[in-house]
Amino acid sequence: MADLPGAVLFACTENSIRSPMAEAILKHLLGHRIYVDSVGIRAGEVDGFAIAVLDELGIDLSRHRSKTFEDLQDSSFDLVVSLSPEAQHAAVEMTRTMACDVEFWNTFDPSLTEGNREIQLQAFRDVRDQLMERIQARFPVDLKPHV
Repeated sequence: MADLPGAVLFACTENSIRSPMAEAILKHLLGHRIYVDSVGIRAGEVDGFAIAVLDELGIDLSRHRSKTFEDLQDSSFDLVVSLSPEAQHAAVEMTRTMACDVEFWNTFDPSLTEGNREIQLQAFRDVRDQLMERIQARFPVDLKPHV
């Protein structure tokens, strides 16, 4: 049986949709066993649609504050998961001198979706659900904590 990483960082472009959603989902599932954080290449405002679709699952994203790689207080992570190509480049640079795994989960940016409110919300739900599936597959709740 594999071990859970002790600390996971999710990264995307603006830390306003994908990485905060992933952070909130993993914290919801395993936050009592794993340290989880998220960053972006640039800081942006948390998207209201991201807050709304996580709220549908009982997960509160409203207090999230965006931050960048430079804002990190601690860079001691066992795993960095990048969700955009730009974030992948930054994650590789950040971990160049660290013993840290980097995974690239290319994730669609739902803010690029055009259409009415329901169409846009569905795009955010689709990303939420894809992240949930990927996180549950990567971090099974029955694994032992990292020692």
